[in-house]
Amino acid sequence: MVKKPVKITREAPAKREAESRPRKVEAPAPAANAAARPAVIVVGADKGGVGKTTIARAILDFLSLNDIHTRAFDTETPRGTLHRFHPDETMIVDLTEPSDQMKIIDTLNTSQAKVSVIDVRAGGLSPALGALDEIGFFDAVKGGEFRFVLLHVIGPSIASLEEIAEIAPYVADANYFMVKNHVNDTTFFEWDPQTHAKYFEHVVTSGEITIPKLSELAYEQVELSGTPFSTFIGNQDAQGRPAEHSFVLRGYVRTWLARVADEFERVGLLDLVGDKRR
Repeated sequence: MVKKPVKITREAPAKREAESRPRKVEAPAPAANAAARPAVIVVGADKGGVGKTTIARAILDFLSLNDIHTRAFDTETPRGTLHRFHPDETMIVDLTEPSDQMKIIDTLNTSQAKVSVIDVRAGGLSPALGALDEIGFFDAVKGGEFRFVLLHVIGPSIASLEEIAEIAPYVADANYFMVKNHVNDTTFFEWDPQTHAKYFEHVVTSGEITIPKLSELAYEQVELSGTPFSTFIGNQDAQGRPAEHSFVLRGYVRTWLARVADEFERVGLLDLVGDKRR
């Protein structure tokens, strides 16, 4: 049974100084038929342990809470990680296999879900993008047939930044965001001008998304529950029955997910996947 996510309420964020407010990325005005174009969101990294599946889970909650019908594909074969938390809307696939590529790409225009989230397994981002390039997916994106958003989850090291050069050939027509994930209190270095020029001269990004830290105990309890973040907040178990989750920990998760939603709204994610709100 597909569970209706619990709506999350939050207090208005404190006002920031004008000069420090992140710039919202404006999506181009859609053509008359643009709303019908399917959108593909790829979440990945070429390094493990950076929390990409956490980001994919947050995206699924965010889109569902905004009433956007979404499906997901988990490329962590055969076990699946995203699938454990979102089994109803997630299929486990091998993105390098033609038969599984067909399950995703050949159904983009016929699926009731017009947004597809692909959680790429650790170390598989470059091969996955290469496979999509080989079948002509990026040509179709350039031609306006599909929308494409890439969330590249980077780690706190220079080695992680070296991934940028590897994926640069595939992101020319993408809405490409770099994601810094602080959910487990990861510390990132600040890029000096020379470092920035070295790694970003061949790629144009749509912006940067920062995922805030979540209490370790709260994160652990959500993991143990095996439910979406929104389901944990609503004090339900994986079958939609009443649970006995801590009020305190649910509060931490509620605040964290609201802050993540603020980040997604800041960069205009809803507009980029075709839900142009008026």
